[in-house]
Amino acid sequence: MLDVQGVTKQIGGLTAVNNVSLTLGGNEILGLVGPNGAGKTTLLNIISGITFPTAGKVKFFSDDITGLSSDKICRKGIAKTFQIALSFPGLSAQECVMVGALFGNPRTIRMEQAKTEALSVLRFVGLPPEKDTTCIKNLNVVELKKVQLARALASQPKLLLLDELTTGLTPTESADAVELIKKIRDRGTSILIIEHVMSVIMGVSDRIVVLNHGEKIADGKPHDVINDQQVIDTYLGDIDTF
Repeated sequence: MLDVQGVTKQIGGLTAVNNVSLTLGGNEILGLVGPNGAGKTTLLNIISGITFPTAGKVKFFSDDITGLSSDKICRKGIAKTFQIALSFPGLSAQECVMVGALFGNPRTIRMEQAKTEALSVLRFVGLPPEKDTTCIKNLNVVELKKVQLARALASQPKLLLLDELTTGLTPTESADAVELIKKIRDRGTSILIIEHVMSVIMGVSDRIVVLNHGEKIADGKPHDVINDQQVIDTYLGDIDTF
């Protein structure tokens, strides 16, 4: 489904991502981990068209999407959430999700259908019905994350990019997020997820890719990756904590 080929991103004199290649298949969850500043978010931004690579290619279902704008990439079937969940602060939760349904894919639908779909997705992610008409800026962190996820899902993506979805959540809320991620995959959406909480990554990932200083240092099954000595030395530390 996704084929990242030798992607490099230079920002001024800094190489944020250095010759990274990875693949992701249908109905697969790929975890992306590494220290702060490793290039994880930059890589997701390249895949989603928020920024463009200095070198390399990104292919989606064999189509070269390198350099396409983020709106075009979204309509091809790649949706993304962000570390900062506040989006469209003047809209209600329902209206925010309707934006994804109306503009996130090539189809044309009426406002009433977009509303129905938005409410359905909001129930799926677990937002209480009484919050549907609440202004985004008045929601708490957990509610914001649910609305942002719902907005992405409303575009009906084939690939979902999640950037630290569980940051700021309690252990119980994180466990609920793991189950929700699995349900999203079970509905036919592949997922590429950045996460610092290793219990979350280990709980959902079919494979894990590790970045360090912009370079890929590991790619494999979760158990193999967390036992890789280079990964332990550069990122994990004491693996007994996992």
